[in-house]
Amino acid sequence: MYAVVEQRLGYNKMYVRCQDGRVRIARIPGRFSRRLWVREGDVVIIIPWVVQGEKKCDIIYRYRAAQKEFLERNNKIPEELL
Repeated sequence: MYAVVEQRLGYNKMYVRCQDGRVRIARIPGRFSRRLWVREGDVVIIIPWVVQGEKKCDIIYRYRAAQKEFLERNNKIPEELL
C-alpha cells in the first residue's frame, strides 16, 4: 500500500498518511534500518501489521524522486496522497 511520510517521531518511527485514508504509526524494521533513509514527504510502501493493522505498519520501500515523478505521471499514486 502507498503512503506519504507526514512527521518523523524519532528513532525509526514516523506518522504516515496511507492510501486508504488512515494515519498510521510506521516503523522501519531492523533489517532495513541502515539501508532505508526516509524524510518527510517521501512516498513509501507499507505493510500493515496483522495485529493493530489500523494503527501500525512497517515501511519496506522508499521511492526516490525520479520514481515518484514516474508514478505521478502514470497515475499510480492516488490524488489524496499528493
